[in-house]
Amino acid sequence: MTISDLLHTANETFKKAINHLELELSGLQVGRANSGLVENLNIEVYGAMQPLKNVANISVPDAKTIFIDPWDKANLAAIEKAVRDSQLSLNPNNDGVRIILNIPPLTEERRIDLTKLVGEMAENTRITIRRTREDMRKKANAAKETEEISEDEQKVFEKKLQEKVVSINQKIEEIAERKRASIMTI
Repeated sequence: MTISDLLHTANETFKKAINHLELELSGLQVGRANSGLVENLNIEVYGAMQPLKNVANISVPDAKTIFIDPWDKANLAAIEKAVRDSQLSLNPNNDGVRIILNIPPLTEERRIDLTKLVGEMAENTRITIRRTREDMRKKANAAKETEEISEDEQKVFEKKLQEKVVSINQKIEEIAERKRASIMTI
């Protein structure tokens, strides 16, 4: 295993961690309608669990409303139940054709709670980055022990890996700060 292989593996893991953070943050209810709030809710349809985006069309006609139009109207009740049971604190309105979600404005207390949650999500992503860094260091040490790479190569690898970790941590903070700002905007 070469240092370029190790760096490539670390980069892929870092990208997945960033994508996961962005996906989690898109699911936070911040007082504005966003299809990301509901598109990954699991719905029990046809005896299996499916993400909502696989069984319905989700549209956002304005900043305070989400329309969920199931492709099979028989799934309306299952979608309504999944929204009620989710942690979104939304009350679905079933008009027999679609589910209508009205997004209430956030209270100041809820905004503060959400900013704390953003911080927790960012910290969890940083933990994933640190674990990946340690795994890659262990693999580099093992490669050095088996003489697949030299000590100089290992030091170059660790320096490049640390530079990438610093860069990724800055990106995590930028993403989290952007989300905090959007939450606190009234």
